[in-house]
Parts: sequence; structure tokens; C-alpha cells
Amino acid sequence: MKRGIGEELQKDFLEIVADVRAHLEYQRALGVKSIERAAPGAGIQTPPASHSVKAAPVRAMENPASVAPAPSGDLEAVRKDLGDCTRCKLHTGRKTIVFGEGNQAGALVFVGEGPGAEEDEQGRPFVGAAGQLLTDIIVKGMKLNREDVYICNIVKCRPPNNRNPEPDEIEACEPFLIKQLQAIKPKVIVGLGNVACKTLLKTDEGITKLRGHWKTYQGIPLMPTFHPAYLLRSPGDKKLVWEDIKKVMEKLGT
Repeated sequence: MKRGIGEELQKDFLEIVADVRAHLEYQRALGVKSIERAAPGAGIQTPPASHSVKAAPVRAMENPASVAPAPSGDLEAVRKDLGDCTRCKLHTGRKTIVFGEGNQAGALVFVGEGPGAEEDEQGRPFVGAAGQLLTDIIVKGMKLNREDVYICNIVKCRPPNNRNPEPDEIEACEPFLIKQLQAIKPKVIVGLGNVACKTLLKTDEGITKLRGHWKTYQGIPLMPTFHPAYLLRSPGDKKLVWEDIKKVMEKLGT
């Protein structure tokens, strides 16, 4: 029996609420206590970037093939190409570029959203509270060393107040993420949270729909799952992430 239009709308609404709640919990876990709003009439009136429903989709690069592939294992060349980047406005507020770290020939890559305050201070990805949880997942859960995997983010500079990266910022940084993944050639990618998964998969679907289901990024299996920062505020969902990680371990044969 087909569901009525009302039931479909109710289902869509509940998914919207879930995505918005996940985003707010994620921001709280990053330490954001308030969200700035532009004063009425100030500048061009555009909706703020958000994980929530109907947000402007992350624009795919117009010609991804134009990005010259990085030689396998040559992350140093990618970092040199990035340089002291000023390609988007994020450079004006950063302390350090957070390029990524780990095994340059690793079978597994974790891709997050962007650096937070501690990452910006140290120049390393996932070193704050969310980073400790990710390290526990890798070390205690997967029985790997953190150095065995590679960890990076969609954008390499911290967005102000840990807001979401904006489409132009993602577009400026994405060629270097593409080159990173081409250089590493991982067997599996784990996308952490809405921004990472939406960017990699070029989709408007939220993480609550995506997580737990295998996707593909340029021929590489990709597992979307919740961001560790979200789990700090919603520890009850750790079991869901563990189910996702077990699928990753099975795919890797570990």
C-alpha cells in the first residue's frame, strides 16, 4: 500500500530535524556557544552555510579531470604545491595550515571537515577532544596505530568560530584533497560527518541517511559515519559508528 503525501512529508520533516540536531550537537562539541547572524540589511542577503536541509549543495568542481594526478606516495609535492595558501578567505584568520598526517601509503584514510582551535594551534588534524575519540576508535577499536592510517580534512584552515566551510572555501581546497587521495591510493575512505561526506559524494543527503551504507569515491569504497565531535555530545550513537567501523575492518580484512 502506497504511503500518502502526508506520510512522505512527515518522514522528510523528521529527517530534516535529525540532520539539524546532529549539526547543532556537532557545533556544541566543538565549543561553539552561539552562532553569529549578520545584521539585517548588511551586505548581500544569503542564507548561512549549514548542514541542514535545503542548504546550497556543495558545488562539484567544473572539471575535476583538470587536476593533475599526484604521483603515488608524493604527498610532499602536494604540500609544496599548496604552499602558504591564500586561495580563499580562510587564510586571513588561521595560525597554521593543517595539511594532514599519517601513513602516506596507508590503506585507510579518514576525512573530516576542517581544523578546530587546537588543530589550528598545533598544525595537526584531530588533536582535540574529538581527535582523542577518533584515536580511540583507531587504536582501541580497530587495533591499529594512529600512524598506520592517514587523517586529513576537507579544508586545511580553520573556519571562524568553527562554522561550516563555505562552498567557495571548499572549492579552493578540494583540488589538494583530491591530490592527497590520489597520492595515497587508499583501499578505503571513512567520511566523518556531513560536510566531508557531502563534499566527497557530491550529494545533498544528510549523514543520518548516508551513514552505514557503502558509497564510492573515484572508485574507492567510502563509508560515511558520524563525526567524533557529534559523538561527544551524543554518546548513545557510538554504537552506530562502531557498526560502521566494523564494516570498514571487514573490507580491509583486519
